[in-house]
Amino acid sequence: MNFLRYARTTIVAIALMLVLTFTTACGSPQSSSPVKLNQSSNYSQIARGNSATGQDFGNWVMQTSKGLIKDAYVRDGNKLGVVISSQVLPTDVKSLTQSLTQGFRNTFPNQDLTVLIYAPDKKLILTARYDYQSKQIDYQQAS
Repeated sequence: MNFLRYARTTIVAIALMLVLTFTTACGSPQSSSPVKLNQSSNYSQIARGNSATGQDFGNWVMQTSKGLIKDAYVRDGNKLGVVISSQVLPTDVKSLTQSLTQGFRNTFPNQDLTVLIYAPDKKLILTARYDYQSKQIDYQQAS
């Protein structure tokens, strides 16, 4: 039974990585129009982005994650925060982060980017920094 759960989770993670790697959330340039927040918002209703493009990308990540991601948000056009679900195995966090970074880079090109990965309890577990000049991703585990 454990093997089937592991296999299913791995297949879903690989599918998500492929989708995030080979598609972009939207093709429109970044908009600077603000996203209005509902004053009575709770955690699950927080805006996914503070720009139209960020909102679209955050929504797209949630729709394509197939339950692996509990929440996603984009701030300032260069920061992506993601709360993973308990279905994501610790060994899959880095590859998921790499895929998210690649998809984020496609939507927000020509700039340095940061991807913050949070555990289901919303504690930071991994930070990925993409350097536009070197095209490299630097990973830093939270202490």
